[in-house]
Amino acid sequence: LTPFLPVDTAEAFGLFDRVGDNKVAFNQVADIMRALGQNPTNKDVKKILGDPSADDMANKRIDFDTFLPMLKTVDAAQKGTYDDYVEGLRVFDKEGNGTVMGAELRIVLSTLGEKMAEPEVDALMQGQEDENGSVNYEAFVKHILSV
Repeated sequence: LTPFLPVDTAEAFGLFDRVGDNKVAFNQVADIMRALGQNPTNKDVKKILGDPSADDMANKRIDFDTFLPMLKTVDAAQKGTYDDYVEGLRVFDKEGNGTVMGAELRIVLSTLGEKMAEPEVDALMQGQEDENGSVNYEAFVKHILSV
C-alpha cells in the first residue's frame, strides 16, 4: 500500500472502533478505506464484504486482520491511470481541442456512476473552467488525481 504505512492503517482502523473490541462495523469499512486515501465505490466494498444484507452491514463487525487484505484488494483495483481517465473524458471532446464543456462535465459527475452532490461537484470544478466555460480535461484529470 503506497500512501501509508501499516501502522497508520491500524491506527485509522482503531479510530473507527466505537465499541472497544478491536473491530468495526461492516458499514464503516468504506469510510475507513476512504480515510486511508482509497476511493472504492459502495458497490465494490459490499462485494468485497461478500454482498451482506442491510442488517449485516449495520450489525456485523470485522477485525483488522480481516480488513487489511480487503484494503489491499481495493488499493490494487484503484490503479485507474491518468490515461484511463483522459480517455474517458475525450469522448466528450466534440471539437477535438482537449477541452470539454464545464456544464456537460457537471452533468456527468452528478448523474452518472456514483453520483456526486452539487456541492461536491462545485468543489471539484472550482477554478477548472476557462472564460468560455470549457475545461481542459488533461489538467482536470491531474487535478482530481491530486485531490
